[in-house]
Amino acid sequence: MTQRFRAVAVVGAGAVGSFYGAMLARAGHPVTLIGRAAHVQAIERNGLRLDMAGRVEAIRPAASIDLAAMRGADLVLFCVKSTDTEAVARDMAAHLDPDAIVLSLQNGVENAPTIARHVRQLVVPACVYVATAISEPGTVKHFGRGDLVIGALDARAGTKADVAAILRDIARFFATAGVAVTVSADVMAELWSKLMVNCAYNAISALAQASYGQLAAIPEVCAIQQAVVREVVALSAAEGVPLKLEASMLAMERIAAAMPAQLSSTAQDVARRKPTESDHLNGFVARRGRELGVPTPVNETLHALVKLVEAGYAER
Repeated sequence: MTQRFRAVAVVGAGAVGSFYGAMLARAGHPVTLIGRAAHVQAIERNGLRLDMAGRVEAIRPAASIDLAAMRGADLVLFCVKSTDTEAVARDMAAHLDPDAIVLSLQNGVENAPTIARHVRQLVVPACVYVATAISEPGTVKHFGRGDLVIGALDARAGTKADVAAILRDIARFFATAGVAVTVSADVMAELWSKLMVNCAYNAISALAQASYGQLAAIPEVCAIQQAVVREVVALSAAEGVPLKLEASMLAMERIAAAMPAQLSSTAQDVARRKPTESDHLNGFVARRGRELGVPTPVNETLHALVKLVEAGYAER
């Protein structure tokens, strides 16, 4: 067991952050969850309830609404919505320990570079493969998977002995909590592949409030998802991160088979009338496509429709 990490702070303890915080706390590691008031208050009253594998377990991490509560943590799980990355990264810089490692557990491909612009500490991108939801304040429900892929923000840095050692230690640390972590030589390619999957599922699941299995059962929907994949693959090639089209199609299809009951995080946001991350998923693809001259009409359409739904929140 590695001794590098002695205290963990979770910044943005929503569904993803609460799940990994719960797993680490259950394994005996000191964890502080930093999140919204209702969630924090419920944790303080009854513990964090982990609904997983047919049983509910109460775990007792520390919890706070204050970013200053991260002080003393040598591993920070950064789990805020992409829309909040810039502001939270800027605000947390003053509270980070000098030798802390920041692990970005977020959707999209822009977050880790954004965090790194605001902090001096090492920022490690992670590709997250887990299906979770906050079923009520203080309770995180696990639907499937839970593995991570991590790597150096700059692939060349990953070959340096000190960075490589940190990545190995992160993997070993999570292994003590039963969380499988793979160290990738090119984590940005992994993040682009995850972006492709998110773009294929999140908006459609949100617009229809339908599960991944329901989407996969309708050929017309599958055709739209395949068009999304083709656009993201074309854009990734223009960005210098080439994805293979056939492998990308298979990866997209496997998600529905692995998580048929899952509603996307965007669908969960829409159901709660909360701002979504669409600007950083289909919206990012549409924006970069315009900048690089890569046509992305399906992603543009899905992004526009999600924005239309968000615009109607106040009217309902």
